Amino acid sequence: MEKSIDRDLSTRPVFPFPAIVGQEKAKLALLIVAVNPSVGGVLLRGDKGTGKTTMVRALADVLPEVKVVADCIFSCDPDDPRYMCDRCYARYVRGEELPVTYRKMKVVDLPLSITIERLVGTINVEKFLREGVIEFKPGILAEANRNILYIDEVNLLDDYIIDTLLDVAASGWNIVEREGISVRHPARFILVGSMNPEEGDLRPQILDRFGLVVDVEAPMDPEVRAEIVRRVEEWQEDPVSFYKKYLPEIEALRERIRQARNILQKVEIDEDLLKLLTKTVVELGIRTSRAEITTVRAAKAIAALDGRTHVTLEDLKKAMELTLPHRLRSRPFQNTHPFEKILQQTLGQKD
Repeated sequence: MEKSIDRDLSTRPVFPFPAIVGQEKAKLALLIVAVNPSVGGVLLRGDKGTGKTTMVRALADVLPEVKVVADCIFSCDPDDPRYMCDRCYARYVRGEELPVTYRKMKVVDLPLSITIERLVGTINVEKFLREGVIEFKPGILAEANRNILYIDEVNLLDDYIIDTLLDVAASGWNIVEREGISVRHPARFILVGSMNPEEGDLRPQILDRFGLVVDVEAPMDPEVRAEIVRRVEEWQEDPVSFYKKYLPEIEALRERIRQARNILQKVEIDEDLLKLLTKTVVELGIRTSRAEITTVRAAKAIAALDGRTHVTLEDLKKAMELTLPHRLRSRPFQNTHPFEKILQQTLGQKD
């Protein structure tokens, strides 16, 4: 245990993920994308001061270390040639033994003032024309590969930046082209965005690209709020001691995520649950096929987190609550959407 303490406290400790009070849906959504980033990212919507950023920082702390090529600027996975940069792949094909190290995943912040060049990287065209050498200066997407990419106030970003970012998140590759020169590198990251709806909303087309959306609200139970104050005050007084108190839970959660990733590919969903999902999506009037794809991936991740290789009805229900409501089209003169009613009807038929 002392070895774990030394490793976890080698940098300044963050507020422990298991110490966060409430916000169960938000925490589940973050764990889902930690197990399977291809779900499409998480958007946390809520007022300031509801713990959105704290949860994101805490998530990075519970993620298992990743195995990387030690001398690769993109932190390629030495065991997966499908997602290697061109340089690592060429060495792999030649049979070279790639140098390996392990590192913790980190949160890479995306500033609101970012330019497209800083996001995707730049190619030195002049040097290529003069010397025939391709010189690529990596952007934030290179740094984000196999990390968490966090966008606070995502609704205030330029639409073109968001579109580019979500395209890369969906494909797992960043491709930069300029003057006939093309460079690409892996960009597989856990995408997390947060926003305050009072400052403006996202376009429906962009909102649909986020796999999971959670409305983060401050609890209105006085005792729950009091417990939040107690823990924050204890954390402020002695962060190291507070962190150590939750270290067994942190280690257990880290192992849970590691095991879930290992069995994810073995998780299956029965045909009757899949048909139930598609029926619900149709009755809700959701047109995009991302709804079903994302829901199945999320449900499988939930099952994997529980150590199971079969999706249950409860897994599917939890997933649908995170993947479907934000994809509903608003209807004139309708203040409430029919999600809960239709969900109850379809689940009732299943029972």
